[in-house]
Amino acid sequence: MAPDGGTDQEAERMAAKRRDSDVGPEDVGPEPVERVGGGLLPFGLMTVAGPSMVPTLRGGDQLVVRYGARVRPGAVVLVRHPLRQDLLVVKRATERRTGGWWLLSDNQFVESDSREYGAVPEDLVLGRVLFRVRPSPVWLAPAGWLERLLCGWPLARVPGLAARFGVFRGLSPEL
Repeated sequence: MAPDGGTDQEAERMAAKRRDSDVGPEDVGPEPVERVGGGLLPFGLMTVAGPSMVPTLRGGDQLVVRYGARVRPGAVVLVRHPLRQDLLVVKRATERRTGGWWLLSDNQFVESDSREYGAVPEDLVLGRVLFRVRPSPVWLAPAGWLERLLCGWPLARVPGLAARFGVFRGLSPEL
């Protein structure tokens, strides 16, 4: 009999179970990714504050963000501000550089972007803005094939068509 009143076999089985469940430092895998939205799905709803993305977005606009989504040049993204990481900002990713993503405001008169703080590291890019929900729904993240279709002949000749589907080209990182 074991000291707690069980059989020796039960005591051995329990001890083996405890040994097998112990996790040493070499067994620890990567930490789970923390989702800002806090839900089961990788989507979140954000509200814009400030004029940095005018004319594309205005203060009070509500956006749907997909956390962890792949970022392409031209995409509107949600990032942690590199100098104030408690602050979330929405910017346009223009190009990938050695230090991370070069982000610009759509409003050329607002310089609180990569022109001020340089390239933003990949780990501060939280997600991609998919569309604006309010005041009027607008898609901001078309699929790659749709972007190529809208920018190719003959659809590229239709004024404003690509922009209506969220394709914005011709941004210069040196603005």
